[in-house]
Amino acid sequence: MLGIMRKYKQSIVIKIVFGIIVFSFIGTIFLVWGRGGDGGGKSLGYAAKVDSTKIGLEDFQQSYYRMRSIYEQIYQKSLPAEVEKQLGIKKMALDNLIETMLIRKAAKKMGISVSKDEVTQAIAAVPAFQKNGAFDFQQYQQSLKASRMTPADFEESQKNELTIKKARKTIQDKATVTDADAEGYYHKKNDRLELQYTAVTPESVLSEVKLSDQDLNSYLQNHQEQFKSAEQISIQYTLYDPSTVISKVTVNDEEINTFYQKNIDRYQGKGGILPLAEVKEKVKVDATRHKAGKLAYENAADAINKNLPSANLPAVSTALGCRISETALFTAKAPPAALAAEESVLKKAFLLKQGDMAGPIETTKGIYALKLKERKPAEVPPLAQIRSAVESAARKDKAKELASKRAEEILAALSKNTGNAKMQDTGSFSFNDSGNIPGIGVSKELMDAALALTSAAPLPKAPTKIDQKWVVIKLKNRTQAPKEEFQSSREEIKKQLLPKKQQEALDDWIKGLKTAAKIEINQQLIAD
Repeated sequence: MLGIMRKYKQSIVIKIVFGIIVFSFIGTIFLVWGRGGDGGGKSLGYAAKVDSTKIGLEDFQQSYYRMRSIYEQIYQKSLPAEVEKQLGIKKMALDNLIETMLIRKAAKKMGISVSKDEVTQAIAAVPAFQKNGAFDFQQYQQSLKASRMTPADFEESQKNELTIKKARKTIQDKATVTDADAEGYYHKKNDRLELQYTAVTPESVLSEVKLSDQDLNSYLQNHQEQFKSAEQISIQYTLYDPSTVISKVTVNDEEINTFYQKNIDRYQGKGGILPLAEVKEKVKVDATRHKAGKLAYENAADAINKNLPSANLPAVSTALGCRISETALFTAKAPPAALAAEESVLKKAFLLKQGDMAGPIETTKGIYALKLKERKPAEVPPLAQIRSAVESAARKDKAKELASKRAEEILAALSKNTGNAKMQDTGSFSFNDSGNIPGIGVSKELMDAALALTSAAPLPKAPTKIDQKWVVIKLKNRTQAPKEEFQSSREEIKKQLLPKKQQEALDDWIKGLKTAAKIEINQQLIAD
């Protein structure tokens, strides 16, 4: 699904659909804009400020939760944090609130108003307020009460939403599709092209790359993170096994019964929960083990806390009767085998200062006390030690630069008719939505560039990068589709193009509103 969303994120249809969904959700936030700037009540800050009007944190949270809900409905599952961050849901939520505020202000300047009758009709059309297909006042009141809203707040929100819709529609209605627009689109879809092309890859120029020691040192200096060794630590630790105290623990009937009641789901048979009498021995074993675990933790905590200020791990070891283990230097990604599964222990170890002790840390293996013996910070080795790795990386990057430059040189030579680059033919093809060009590959950017070529201007302005190669094209032939067919389909084409034109007009208008406004955004809020 994420791939689909990425693929079509620029689609006009997706933009329109999402615009409708998002604004319908935002329209039902039931806010009174500008309340953040009235000075009333306690304020914990604001999400954004548009000119002198604030967007409150509560408003942002409501918009964010609704935006996330939209995507969760699309994905049909809860969004992982990394996907949510990748989609930029918090930024989208705040952007939409800002747009909503700007459109409302613009609507006021445009003299757009909404009557009470229009609000009434809009509310009556909401399915949640209807019974048997007709508006039901009692249903309306009950729905608002369940959502903790007053009719006045809801009606105000509907008025705001209708105002926004009217303003958007006013701008969209001004959009027109000219005959030239329609004809250009017709030829884009139906003309057939033949191209000549050549591709330059980094591999094809790699042998030409020459690097001096100064080049390598500069590359290492500018890419330190790429070659920096991982931080290393070594620790000493003790592992206290709760089973060592189990022989000192007994449980009475009351404790057995209490443990059974608290953990009753553990004791199920085919017919359901088993009575205590049937599982008493098992419960006794479990209760004893549980009690031993608590006692062991208390013993470990007592021993560790007494010796924590002096970081005296040997004293802890003696008090608990367990031995001290020691590791060699290791990185977070390559821990010792004995600690490989002990995530909480490793996490704590890398937070310690040298000579500090920590614990108790309880895991499935037992209870740990640990001390940081040595820390070796991450560092960039001298070039002499990693010359081969630096040279390999630098050569690859330099080859990419050289390939790009070579493609530009080929294009410049073709424009002067002085080039001798070996060109291949694509054969005849027409526009396709995927951007698949025979012999070259898939690139919507290159497809658009090719369709813009004419016999008078057969070369693009620049090479096009596709994956790791740079492609130079030249128009060989363009066979135009019959003009007669355009005349018969012109009006239908205009209808097809109108939604896109309307969306472009709306986008340009909103962009203009944002440019003219003074917008201050709480960046920390959307960076999490």
